[in-house]
Amino acid sequence: MSNHSLINEDLAPIQRDQRKWGAWNYAALWISMSLCIPTYMLASSLIEGGMNWWQSILTIFIGNSIVLIPMILNGHAGAKYGIPFPVFVRASFGTSGANIPAMLRAIVACGWFGIQTWIGGSSLYNLLRAWNPSLAEIDNSSLFPQALPMICFLLFWLLNMFIVHKGIDSIKKLLVFKAFFLPIAALALLLWAIWAAKGLGPILSQPSKFETTSDFFAYFFPALTGMVGFWATLSLNIPDFTRYAVSQKAQVKGQMIGLPTAMTFFAFVGVIVTSSTAIIYGHTEWDIVKLAGKFDSKIMVSFAMIGILISTLATNIAANIVSPANDFANLAPHKINFKTGGYITGVIGVLIFPWKLIADPNGYIFTWLIAYSSLLGPVGGIMIVDYFFIRQKILIAEDLYKNDGVYSYNKGYNPSAIVALFMGIIPNVPGFLLQIKVIDASIFPEWISHLYNYAWFVGFGVSGFFYYFMMKNKK
Repeated sequence: MSNHSLINEDLAPIQRDQRKWGAWNYAALWISMSLCIPTYMLASSLIEGGMNWWQSILTIFIGNSIVLIPMILNGHAGAKYGIPFPVFVRASFGTSGANIPAMLRAIVACGWFGIQTWIGGSSLYNLLRAWNPSLAEIDNSSLFPQALPMICFLLFWLLNMFIVHKGIDSIKKLLVFKAFFLPIAALALLLWAIWAAKGLGPILSQPSKFETTSDFFAYFFPALTGMVGFWATLSLNIPDFTRYAVSQKAQVKGQMIGLPTAMTFFAFVGVIVTSSTAIIYGHTEWDIVKLAGKFDSKIMVSFAMIGILISTLATNIAANIVSPANDFANLAPHKINFKTGGYITGVIGVLIFPWKLIADPNGYIFTWLIAYSSLLGPVGGIMIVDYFFIRQKILIAEDLYKNDGVYSYNKGYNPSAIVALFMGIIPNVPGFLLQIKVIDASIFPEWISHLYNYAWFVGFGVSGFFYYFMMKNKK
């Protein structure tokens, strides 16, 4: 019999007759989630960092092709057993230990929620600036921006919390609107860039800023890790969505169609538009909100900002509320439901200071994306090794909800998973400390600090290896 401390309506398995998502649903999900402002800024930040257009597109395509693999593999258990991520991870970490990876994933989602909310608030402020040009540009250099941008941020935050209060069904119409509006808006932005830069020729001829091959690869590998890290969160909690799949084929086919194509298309828009700004304005503008604010027409600025607001609101609820709400519910299912988990996400999203995370492209890629990939890569390695190599894709679903079942391990914790997790995180710590400049580079050998450039890959491989070794020796 299931223990009430481990189950509620949101965490219970989805019954077979209730699983109705086909391949198109998963393709549409990825199209909706990929066509968002952080995707655009991801691509444009690579241009700002020195890549030319084809280097940026190739980096993003490779990164998304790599992350598609754990996405499909972790999605298997969701589709087979109808269970969400916090329940699935109990198999490897234990019924209580599952809270460790769930909280790691939830905190990252809170950061993304904060970033998206800040983008929405910035758009609202720039909408006001379009009609009142005397207002100053947003200052991200200080610990806190000016008062009015912060008020806009908090107003947009309240709108997000209102939708959480109304329930997830309230976002459906916005998602439908976004699915039609954003591709059209992206195409319009692309055509504007080509027209303003006097054709694609000048845009595509923009050279790479890297003088040597070694300079390029010194930027490429950490950038690639950042691209993988962009969806590292969803590669863990994809069971939250695949639990609704009508079949394994549906989730695999849908994700293969939706993820790489949507990300590459919108990244292409970001790359072309950002490259064009160097021709139009004399410098690259990687922030789409600031770029939209440069348009001469007030109507055009207003149209762009309203589109960004609606798109950001829809993406924020779908991608950054659903999963952490489930993760927080896993802490105490009998006390925390979806709405409460959503409120917790909202509060942490403010406390994480999102305006500082995306103040510049280096902070966005090297501090934010790579740092959290160093935490989530190890979790992904443990989950995949446990499910495919230790358990051969066979779980006792009932025991995932029992404190005295096979997944209770040692008082609810699997020591092998916890040790493996730390073993995967440790190699990336020196590089992170160097990145945030709290230690001197001479303390560690150069090769150790450079491991951080491959944080997701290092963590995934090291944790997966140690977990397999320790679990096999138990048998």
